[in-house]
Amino acid sequence: MDIATKDHPDNPPPPAPSTAAVDGGRAARGATRPGDRIFLGLTRGSGILLLAVMAAIAGFLTYRAALVFTKNEGNFFTTFEWNTGVNPPVFGIAVLAFGTVVSALIAMVIAVPIAVGIALFITHYAPRRLSGPVAYVIDLLAAVPSIVYGLWGALVLVPHLTGLFGWLDTYFGWTGVFEWQGGAPRSMLTVGILLAIMILPIVTNVSREVFKQVPKMHEEAALALGATRWEVIRMAVLPFGRSGVISASMLGLGRALGETMAVATVLSPTFDINASLLDPGGGTFAQNIASKFGEANTVGQDALIASGLVLFVITLLVNGAARGIIARRKEYSGANG
Repeated sequence: MDIATKDHPDNPPPPAPSTAAVDGGRAARGATRPGDRIFLGLTRGSGILLLAVMAAIAGFLTYRAALVFTKNEGNFFTTFEWNTGVNPPVFGIAVLAFGTVVSALIAMVIAVPIAVGIALFITHYAPRRLSGPVAYVIDLLAAVPSIVYGLWGALVLVPHLTGLFGWLDTYFGWTGVFEWQGGAPRSMLTVGILLAIMILPIVTNVSREVFKQVPKMHEEAALALGATRWEVIRMAVLPFGRSGVISASMLGLGRALGETMAVATVLSPTFDINASLLDPGGGTFAQNIASKFGEANTVGQDALIASGLVLFVITLLVNGAARGIIARRKEYSGANG
């Protein structure tokens, strides 16, 4: 067939296959490849294994907790006592729940604004020769073991908080929240400050990576309209990275809720709820389990496992709430669910 005949209007060229047909053909061919089938099986098996592990943990905690609930003479949720060495045992998690939530909230209030500020400084303000070293130092903080943080908190942080506690008592002691009776500053505020330092690298690193993904066109468009650097951050960077900052905060909150050794090192628990954040009192789930599990009897171990079940549920609720918040902001999350 010559060129004239091929290009004649009565003999149009055959239509090109549609994109859907091409993708469908590739998918059909890929489904028969051994490598793709193996990879599909591995990924599916990994997801199922994760669910199985989570279900096994929940089942174990629930079973051991059920063994001790019927033996408890106190109300598990409202009793301000933990005495599993007597018969019948009396124990409750009211003090532990209060201490866990309060210390984690203090850590979040301190750490999240500082972490977001550091992330913005690294990505939008610092020169290249400075942003690299600062980011490297933040990464190193995430690699420090918990026990090292605890030793530093007990030997360095606690002695240097005396002045801060005295100042808070002098000017804000009338509120009752910052009233200080003297003594070593081993209180919930001390724990919150230490936890804030520990979760700072997590929140900073995740927020930094999110801010680096902001489309340059958004920032350049704001600059073209005459916006200042802060207005660019407020109108383009922060809205885009909002869901990422929430995710980073939830990761930090998860570590704050479950931190054990550092809290046990700096806290002097009295198993009582104190309105003042500067006086000893309270305790956390993880700290209580770590300090009492070794010397507890069978009933005591089951009671500690029951408190661990509560911490497990709280962690699931926190992550579920974070996922719900992110899902409501899909326009910023960069994902479909």
